[in-house]
Amino acid sequence: MLFHYALVDDLIKKEEFTRRVEEKIDECGDLIDEPTAAMLVVGELGRAHVKIKGLGGKSSLFSFFAKVLDKTEVREFDRADGERGAVATLLVGDETGTARVVLWDERAAAVEEIAGGDVLEIIGRHSGRTMHEIYALALRKSTCDITCTCAGQGAGTTRLSTDPVDLDVILIAKKEPRTFTRKDGTTGEMVEAVIADENGTARLVAWTKEILAGIPKRSTLHITGAKPDGRGEGRAYSLDEKSTVAVTDMQISLPFTPIGSVGDKGTYSVQGDVKRVQEPRAFTTRDSRASWVRNIVITDGQDDLNVVLWGEKALLSVVPCDKIEVYHATAKPGRFGRIELGAGRGSAVILPKMQSGTIVFDGTVITSQSNTFIDNGDVRYLIDGGSDLPAWREVQVQGTVSGDRIRPDHWEPIHLSSDDVRKKAKKIHEILIQ
Repeated sequence: MLFHYALVDDLIKKEEFTRRVEEKIDECGDLIDEPTAAMLVVGELGRAHVKIKGLGGKSSLFSFFAKVLDKTEVREFDRADGERGAVATLLVGDETGTARVVLWDERAAAVEEIAGGDVLEIIGRHSGRTMHEIYALALRKSTCDITCTCAGQGAGTTRLSTDPVDLDVILIAKKEPRTFTRKDGTTGEMVEAVIADENGTARLVAWTKEILAGIPKRSTLHITGAKPDGRGEGRAYSLDEKSTVAVTDMQISLPFTPIGSVGDKGTYSVQGDVKRVQEPRAFTTRDSRASWVRNIVITDGQDDLNVVLWGEKALLSVVPCDKIEVYHATAKPGRFGRIELGAGRGSAVILPKMQSGTIVFDGTVITSQSNTFIDNGDVRYLIDGGSDLPAWREVQVQGTVSGDRIRPDHWEPIHLSSDDVRKKAKKIHEILIQ
């Protein structure tokens, strides 16, 4: 009973909890045992058990059932105050995902009595590092059954081992080097990247910038000494001075999930056409930095998907009809119950490579809520910086073309005959009703 009281000790006194549990047993005619009665009382107080995907909530404490997938040995260490500490970690899962459960000090000894496949009832709180890492306050074995589906691209890691591994991958994207500060106060430069193989995508952090220097995107790589990092969502690896990276000619197919198959958890890579675009919105992060967010909708012709672009990705030049590829993005339930895919830190967004040149183009100026186009009935271009062009007028534009965009250097009106006007009016009507 004390196990379950830990979930509600901030709501009622221990004596009141005991009284309610005894009343619940009496109400059920002694057909339930004390733990079951305690669970019912906890549920009535609004602290019911959650699934692992529910660990992202705002509660201070969580209770959940999960199956043990992996565990570490107990590791002892010295604290700053000279005291000895101990820690062990469990990887647990259910049908909604996986989580890491960290056991500190005297609780760490319990890992010796826990085996893979055991089902545990766990009470814990967020670690403060990630929503799917829980510090255990109490746990015990349970007789209930858990169906754990942890395979597939949308799932997280199913192992806790940090032993280095070798990888054959494609380099999807990499950022410019940035400076970091080590624990001893010295500085270094790191590079973040996104990689992919037949099993899906992963985040890659190289703690020495030279190891990825000069390697172009879309190169196939053989990596040795990649250290797994299972603390976040999806797969992640890090490279250090002991790691090696070599470009190979191996053929690796890039994995994409059909838009209609994206779930409300896990990491996914998708591709499609941009259907709708909102303007970027500026906001201030918790550490007082300026950042941006932008909502777009993409489609594969059958299903639509909301995608949220964060940070610098929100400032990419994205317009309707663009082809787009989104890698290693995190899914979650959005507003109104629709699934949305978040592309932020650790994700990659790839837009089509644009061919540049000069152009002289005649057409009708078409305006929408946020964009200006020019259309001759067969071809349509987006006008970059075209807000001064007269809407629904015939113009000739001279400028630079990049893919499906024109940046105008000069424009002038075109005078049409009455027959041309009628033909254009018919075309405009067809465009508007599409």
